[in-house]
Amino acid sequence: MINSNNKEMKQTSNKKNFLLLIVFILFLNITYSQSKKQLESKRSKLQKEIKQINGLLSKTKKSETNVLSQISDINKRIKVYQDIINTITQESKVYTTEINKNKKEIKSVELQLNKLKESYKKTVVNSYKSKSSNSRLLFLLSAKDFLQAYKRLQYMNQIADFRKKQANKIILKKERLLILNDSILLKKEVKDSLIKIQLKERKVVDSEKVKVETLLKQVKKQEKKYLSQIKTKQKKEREYDNKLEKLIVKVIKKSNKKIGKKSSSFILTKEAKKLASSFVKNKGKLPAPVEKGYVSRYFGERKHEVMKKLSVRSSGWYYTTSKNAKARAVFKGSVKAIMVDPKTKIKTVIIQHGNYMTVYSNLENLLVSEGDKVTTKQYLGTVHTNTTTGKTIIKFALWKNAKAQNPYNWMYK
Repeated sequence: MINSNNKEMKQTSNKKNFLLLIVFILFLNITYSQSKKQLESKRSKLQKEIKQINGLLSKTKKSETNVLSQISDINKRIKVYQDIINTITQESKVYTTEINKNKKEIKSVELQLNKLKESYKKTVVNSYKSKSSNSRLLFLLSAKDFLQAYKRLQYMNQIADFRKKQANKIILKKERLLILNDSILLKKEVKDSLIKIQLKERKVVDSEKVKVETLLKQVKKQEKKYLSQIKTKQKKEREYDNKLEKLIVKVIKKSNKKIGKKSSSFILTKEAKKLASSFVKNKGKLPAPVEKGYVSRYFGERKHEVMKKLSVRSSGWYYTTSKNAKARAVFKGSVKAIMVDPKTKIKTVIIQHGNYMTVYSNLENLLVSEGDKVTTKQYLGTVHTNTTTGKTIIKFALWKNAKAQNPYNWMYK
């Protein structure tokens, strides 16, 4: 009785293990196919990005004063091309793994097919021998009684069914081999086309690196001049950030004064709390402040990509876009303030979303005024194009109360 229970437990355990194995294999296949699709999608997005970057940068003015900008542009292109190359390398590895897997399966199927053929051959030979000697009839007639004869007849029918099943298995295995062989040919074609694209992109990267080296030699000759340019630019940016911070503090005080309370942070009404909550729920989903373009500079402090001796700081993201591009609100809210540069008349729009604010700098020909309610993706104004560089850049910043935030986790990737 104990042995019987043990056998049943072992059988149950084996069944469970088998089912778990099947589930695991299915999971691996799903994950594998997802990985391939993800890589294809990533490559497609990167190729669109590089096309957009090349389109925007081809209009940039090339002059001695823009050398650092040119190096930055080329480095941006190189980075995206490298990402494409790395993605293609990963895709090629996936296809290589699949091809090798198919080859192993082909060997396994061929072995199974050969065994089936041998088995079927023996069954047919034995059947032929039994037919020629009338042993089937003798086998039935020699039965002791009707029940035994019936069982023998069943047995012979089972052998006939077995032969048919074997024949069908052979046909299916042959079909499986054809499918696997076709699959390998197709995957090899895809892999070869990927390798061609990769080689083409590598040539572009090599060409771009030569351009960078040439420009870096030019910078080296006049290093002091370019260091001075960067420091002057950074000083202007710090002055702008200080003005913006003072204005935001002023906006917070003005907002709280209406409620009759004092605080360094926004005192929110029920409506403002609801808006802030909605804004937070959309973290990671906010659209870009322009329809077309790419991030040419990120938030935070980092070493200058050309002048490694210097560190540069950014309180937001810089988007390079096309000439006459319109800036748009990344979320619904109200225009709390507009800052105007007294010299250039270039404008900055500040939109409040509860205790959060989004800031859009380097605008002209505004389409909104202070106090306006705006909706998501509503146009705010035209992004200014620099006459010296020919570049159209919008600076986008995100603040929580009086502190700048990194837009990275907020923007839709």
